[in-house]
Amino acid sequence: MQHDDRASSGYWYGSAQPSAAPARPSSPAPWRGHDHGEPAVQVLNALRDYRTAEAAMRRRSRDAMGMGEKDMLALRYLLEADRAGSPLTPGDLARRLGISTASTTTLLDRLTRSGHVRRAPHPTDRRALVVLPTADTDGEVRSTLGSMHERMLDVARSLDPVQAETVTAFLTAMAEQVAAPLDPPHPDVHATPARAAGRAGGKQKRSTAPQSAAAD
Repeated sequence: MQHDDRASSGYWYGSAQPSAAPARPSSPAPWRGHDHGEPAVQVLNALRDYRTAEAAMRRRSRDAMGMGEKDMLALRYLLEADRAGSPLTPGDLARRLGISTASTTTLLDRLTRSGHVRRAPHPTDRRALVVLPTADTDGEVRSTLGSMHERMLDVARSLDPVQAETVTAFLTAMAEQVAAPLDPPHPDVHATPARAAGRAGGKQKRSTAPQSAAAD
């Protein structure tokens, strides 16, 4: 039997020291998820398990449709924009995907050859083009992901309005924290001699650079 070390260490970065003993609930909660101590850690572990399951689902979806991650993400953006009545230009798609215009052109050429997208004249700008998903693409995505999306909606619809508001606020706040820049790394007190020497060498190079410039 595989041991789950989260039971002793909490979340993957380690559990925080408790500031006070938690109050005993007046009645048992209907669902506790992973019983790993602190409720906040239980929530984060459940969220991590969801992310792991979602990543596996995305891999299965890509395999089923025979395309890469960027291709699937591009189709998602294009389908959303098409349903909203605001088709995307290749430049719009490049910014959404965070890739270069050249890479976007290659991606669109690939999706055009496979019959998933088509280029069309921009409705208001004659100099521009928009990218549209084909009807076959919409049907393929629905057949691949439709039943899974319905099951997810069933779970979400099982929440009452107060629960839904709480979950939405929590996930929104978590998304904001995950999107925030990382803190700068702290000095590693357990650095190996080789790592410490490497850092010292880097600092020495930076400190001597102005002297060399002055000498020149």
